Amino acid sequence: MGKGSGLDEMLEKKGVKVDKVLNFAIDDAILEERITGRWIHPSSGRTYHTKFAPPKVPGSDDVTGEPLIQRKDDTAAVLKSRLEAFHKQTEPVIDYYSKKGIVANLHAEKAPKEVTTEVQKGLQ
Repeated sequence: MGKGSGLDEMLEKKGVKVDKVLNFAIDDAILEERITGRWIHPSSGRTYHTKFAPPKVPGSDDVTGEPLIQRKDDTAAVLKSRLEAFHKQTEPVIDYYSKKGIVANLHAEKAPKEVTTEVQKGLQ
């Protein structure tokens, strides 16, 4: 039994039917750029991104000047492993629901407002 059909069976027992699947599609290289560029000021939680929201001084918090850190799971090696697991687990489910004609593929690399618009269209 496939993952999608197993999910359908489990949900049907609870009286739930899947009638739409939103697939947020994005190239792995774009995800890598977004995730590996994240930096955090640990004590305040302020976040930075080397490309999209860089600190004034690389590696230092804008307010305190203290060093920024990168989370262990925001590294390229960890991300690669996570993406491999993600694709292995989700592709069979997306394939299953695509064959049923209920998948809306959304372009997740777009700006948040554009993705929101795509979500709204996908749910119609």
